[in-house]
Amino acid sequence: MSGHSKFANIRAKKEKNDAAKGKAFTVIGREIAVAVKEGGPNPDNNSKLRDVIAKAKANNMPNDTIERGIKKAAGDLESVNYVYNTYEGYGPGGTAIIVKTLTDNKNRTAANVRSAFTKGNGNIGTTGCVSYMFDEKGQIIIDKEECDMSADDLMMFALDAGAEDFSEEEDSFEIVTDPAAFSEVRDAFEKEGITMASAEVTMIPQNYVSITSEEDQKNLDRILDLLDADDDVQDVYTNVE
Repeated sequence: MSGHSKFANIRAKKEKNDAAKGKAFTVIGREIAVAVKEGGPNPDNNSKLRDVIAKAKANNMPNDTIERGIKKAAGDLESVNYVYNTYEGYGPGGTAIIVKTLTDNKNRTAANVRSAFTKGNGNIGTTGCVSYMFDEKGQIIIDKEECDMSADDLMMFALDAGAEDFSEEEDSFEIVTDPAAFSEVRDAFEKEGITMASAEVTMIPQNYVSITSEEDQKNLDRILDLLDADDDVQDVYTNVE
């Protein structure tokens, strides 16, 4: 989930139970398969695969699991038939929700996403109905406790690498890039040996809304919980404060 407390969300995800972690591995495994099919199994020549590997490591996926996923995808390209789809809609309290999926069955996924919105008093909208409220950006989050560089030095390094923006939070640093420059900037951080808590292309809200009704919050949580439990759902973005 993207929002102001991005680093807090990352830490919460890393403390997930085994079932939730298994879901994350399933999603990343599909991303590895698609990246291999599109650009080959060698990460040196496949920037998309490098990005997915970095995401896998940030989610504590074991190296041997990553390697098995790459080999499996490379050995059976015809079986890789996942497709990306994006759904947009409105949640309770005027919230905007974007759902990105990676699935081998679009009809099943569409039905599940629609059901999640309906059960939480939300509505699926048309393409573009809420995405204009977000900016697609590369985002790198660094845990202050894992970083030996000063804020000034890290900022200069990030900007020299091609980042657009740098901000310091209470317990983390956030680096924002243009999506097209994300891989290059992430590679620069990796080569420098800078540990990244998270590195991904994400959707950042231009403005945030607050939920004031307990009922609205309950319904929104229901939508997000149902989406989070669905293996076909890759990412969910909201503009909730």
